[in-house]
Amino acid sequence: MTTTLIQDVRPWGGAPSDVTLQDGLIAAVSPAGGGTAAPGATIVAGAGRLLLPSFTDTHVHLDSTRIGLPFRPHGAQPGGLWNLIDNDRQNWRQAEQSVAERATLTLGGAIEHGMTRARAFAQVDADCGLERLEGVVAAREAHRDHADVQIVAFPQAGILLEPGVPDLLDAALRNGADAIGGLDPCGLDRDPVRHLDVVFGLAEKHGVPIDIHLHEGGTLGAFTIDLVLERVAALDMRGQVTLSHAFALADLDAQAADAMAAALAEHDIAVATIAPGGNRVLPIPALAAHGVRIGLGQDGQRDYWSPYGNTDMLDRTWQLAFTRNLRHDELIEHCVAIATVGGASLVDPSATRLGGVADRPGLAVGDPAELVLVPGETVTSAVMDRPAGRTTIHAGRVVAHDGALV
Repeated sequence: MTTTLIQDVRPWGGAPSDVTLQDGLIAAVSPAGGGTAAPGATIVAGAGRLLLPSFTDTHVHLDSTRIGLPFRPHGAQPGGLWNLIDNDRQNWRQAEQSVAERATLTLGGAIEHGMTRARAFAQVDADCGLERLEGVVAAREAHRDHADVQIVAFPQAGILLEPGVPDLLDAALRNGADAIGGLDPCGLDRDPVRHLDVVFGLAEKHGVPIDIHLHEGGTLGAFTIDLVLERVAALDMRGQVTLSHAFALADLDAQAADAMAAALAEHDIAVATIAPGGNRVLPIPALAAHGVRIGLGQDGQRDYWSPYGNTDMLDRTWQLAFTRNLRHDELIEHCVAIATVGGASLVDPSATRLGGVADRPGLAVGDPAELVLVPGETVTSAVMDRPAGRTTIHAGRVVAHDGALV
């Protein structure tokens, strides 16, 4: 039995407390000074810091990252999604390090910043085969004691545009991938029925969840969401499907957004956002009101798609609040709840779910000891300041402290 005593922390910014962890769970929460360390227990000095559930990155492309490498100007030609895909294809083999090295470094940085769960996408296509998947699997193995990483076999270049991709996705699910992805069934592959046949067919065959990138906007995106809803109902896959981005939801008027949120909740389809700006801001209040599971992710980080990203989920939480123009503490703290507990329920539908905008779960007795200690006067101030000096706890054990893995 492993025991850890965290002394003098403030759960969700509340009263100073001592928190005891045993065998990967929170075993006790008592007023500061009241916690008793068992013989051989590890003592963690909270020093008055905030105690939060650890971050969950629900949407990260570890196979394309250039974190830690020299900066390269963005080179994709204007013209939409395919030019970004092609820019990545033209450059990923020329990176100064292998996929495994780059993915391992980026994942380590996220853990140092307080993340202990991730859903990572690994590109599988006619260009790279399973090579990029193998790199992400190696990164997961390198950090197996630091975080839980779920890998999605992801057809970044479509499923139907090039020969052999369905078979490659099938092979990926036999060789380390935990979930199957899809991408713009109408806009890219231009055959949503065949695209979804492959995705849902592989999910059924291997018993894995689904995560579909959906950049399609407007009525086209809403049409694709309806097709996904029909499949989930027909195949009884409630709780097993996520829509990433789901930009079409941002294009709906308030009444239509509410109706779509109700349908997603009825079929327990989750939504992952990367906190985009502009006119692609999701109707999170409507989704939250209906109990839709919502997670936050960093997407690509300083890669061949975009120069943004820095491995810090607290920074991305700030971005979520900023792009939604939030000011009140309760709403900003809700962004933290989405980035932590909300994301955990997206990756694991059996995990605790957010009960509403004011809900702050994840730090009660019996909850998983997936935690992060962050300096700050309040939770909102921590989002604004994104301070250093954090401690990351995974499965009840300190795995990173003050910017370094343990």
